[in-house]
Amino acid sequence: MKRRKGKGIYILPNLLTSISLFAGFYSIVATIDRKFTYAAIAIFISGVFDMLDGRVARMTKSSSRFGVEYDSLSDLIAFGVAPGLLVYIWALKSYGRFGWLAAFLFVACGALRLARFNIQVDTVQKKHFLGLPIPAAAATIAGSVLFYSWLGYMSGFKTVLMPILVYILAFLMVSEVRYYSFKEMGFFKGKPFRSTVTAIMILVIVFIEPQLTLFAGTFAYVLSGPVYTLAMRKKIILEDAARSRESQAEQGGRR
Repeated sequence: MKRRKGKGIYILPNLLTSISLFAGFYSIVATIDRKFTYAAIAIFISGVFDMLDGRVARMTKSSSRFGVEYDSLSDLIAFGVAPGLLVYIWALKSYGRFGWLAAFLFVACGALRLARFNIQVDTVQKKHFLGLPIPAAAATIAGSVLFYSWLGYMSGFKTVLMPILVYILAFLMVSEVRYYSFKEMGFFKGKPFRSTVTAIMILVIVFIEPQLTLFAGTFAYVLSGPVYTLAMRKKIILEDAARSRESQAEQGGRR
């Protein structure tokens, strides 16, 4: 009975990963059919199930090496290939070779980001992610597509700003910039009632103007990494300066 129960628990997170993979594959199909809004929504849906599979695996203590590898392969397709193809056909195709090379750079940096995450997940990346997570980078592209549709396709920003954005996202994924991981959230663990109310309020805000709020939320997270990293470096510099002053004061007192 224990063995059967264990196998059933292991199936659940892998099933959620499969749903995330399915949503990513549908995004590719929708992009080929030039249904860009549907493709962007599918990436967000894939992100939701990608977040759930990890949490379910940790809650049920059913994490496995197979699940980790399967999740990484799914992420590469859903958050690497799918948004790369989406941004190429949607905004970069007019640039020709430079357009598809920018899309390839996004996919390649996403693959490198996943490989680095897999070897550092138990050491460096517990409370913070080293580099922009690939689901966040994919959500930023998807959020841009939705925001453009919210503007009524009246703005021509995509042909000018999207190549720059793709290069920035690719760089951030393989950078040393730290991002908050949301894995250890004491507020949600210690205060279930308040956390439930907060989650409901967030959903209400998102559904008021989903295109605008998703776009703003993804960009805010992308910007949070550089801001947090600069703040931490400034704090370290100030602490080192304070220690240096204390050391000099002690040496002066001894003299």
